[in-house]
Amino acid sequence: MFILAVAGFVMAQNWNSPVDVLGAHNNYGRGCAGCHQPHSGAFGSGYKGPADSGNYALWGQDASPLYGQTIAFGDGGSYVEVLPSSLTGNSADIGGILLCLSCHDGSVTNTTMMKNQLYEQKIGLLTNPAYGPNPIPTLLGKDGTADGTGSSIPGNYRNDHPVGTEATMVNYGSPMQGTGQGVTFNGTNFIVAPGSNYDKFVKNYGYPAIAPGKWGPQYGIKAGIPYVLCTTCHNQHVMTVYTSSTSSPIANDGGGKYYSKLFFINGPYNPNVVITNGKSAPSTVQFCRQCHFGESNEANNTFTIPTTFQ
Repeated sequence: MFILAVAGFVMAQNWNSPVDVLGAHNNYGRGCAGCHQPHSGAFGSGYKGPADSGNYALWGQDASPLYGQTIAFGDGGSYVEVLPSSLTGNSADIGGILLCLSCHDGSVTNTTMMKNQLYEQKIGLLTNPAYGPNPIPTLLGKDGTADGTGSSIPGNYRNDHPVGTEATMVNYGSPMQGTGQGVTFNGTNFIVAPGSNYDKFVKNYGYPAIAPGKWGPQYGIKAGIPYVLCTTCHNQHVMTVYTSSTSSPIANDGGGKYYSKLFFINGPYNPNVVITNGKSAPSTVQFCRQCHFGESNEANNTFTIPTTFQ
């Protein structure tokens, strides 16, 4: 029985993707050039944008319609973000929010090759029947709904997870609902106390979205307080496989192992796993509990529920 159990865990560490790992960001064959232009930035894509075009990440899309825009995210628009006014600053919001929305807005920006339907759903990678047959949109500002406020920016961001300087990770007391649970922020990185409840969660799942140094910018920091970016939850370069690292091991695996994921999530995240007995936690739930730790098993004196990755 021990050998079978270990074999199952090893299988979970060696996931291989059924499709090209760049997935939706292959951009129907255009690939990397769909986002980055190695020469002349957005001018190389045919857009005649502002003078700073392409000066950040060789960005090939015209992001200027979003410069300085005010967007109200999540929960009735209670998280208000004012986007950067150019691509030449050093704000984490440029690479972590603005560049993402220059493709995924669809309201004031050009939609390029986006079809506004989830790639994994369109090609059959999303098999969990709970998602249903209706197309899942990928344009946040053009998803078929409206915010009903007559906002100066069209579209509806009130039904999207908040990001930006007001979407801090300390809204619930100590960092992330982790009051007294063993996770703190030292002004630069999150620190997990050995043997704490959060440490037990890390050994069960991990903490890839907030672990220091894996992807950047992973979260922004304003006045010493961390806040959520698009790139906190998403790694835009690998859609279907997460690779653990020594700085952010998954389930105490030591790093260098491979796990299934979808939606470019920055961590193991398999929505196709269906659990009916309640005796294990799916990776989809565990990913969210990294920040919403108050809803974790470990924060509620329950330490014997393992994570099911695949």
